Amino acid sequence: MKTIITGIIGKAAAEVSSDKLASAMGSGSLDVFATPSMVALMEKSACNCLAEFLENDETTVGTELNIKHTAATPNGMNVTAEAVLTNINGREFTFEVKAFDECGMIGCGSHKRFLVYGEKFTAKTNEKLANKK
Repeated sequence: MKTIITGIIGKAAAEVSSDKLASAMGSGSLDVFATPSMVALMEKSACNCLAEFLENDETTVGTELNIKHTAATPNGMNVTAEAVLTNINGREFTFEVKAFDECGMIGCGSHKRFLVYGEKFTAKTNEKLANKK
């Protein structure tokens, strides 16, 4: 990994579409932007924050979320997420995350990611298939 410091910012954007609605994702019955969709956008902004610093087989995995979804967003509206790297503890990265629609903030919280090596991580994960009960 290249040298990284706190304070860097990552962003991600999406348009609310039918596949991102609570009614489609099973996280509710209404046709509004789903909390899982907002969380995914927040995670994407954190990934984007670190992307240019990763080398070779390095990647990150999400390990913790503490998120509030504070306002509903209708189908067809644009949403954005922003992640600010607030702490580095070895291979663990902590972010402050926020999400916005075209009218203002819709969610906020914190998110942690951990640096892993893709091939090794995937191989270890796939070992579970041989050991399942």
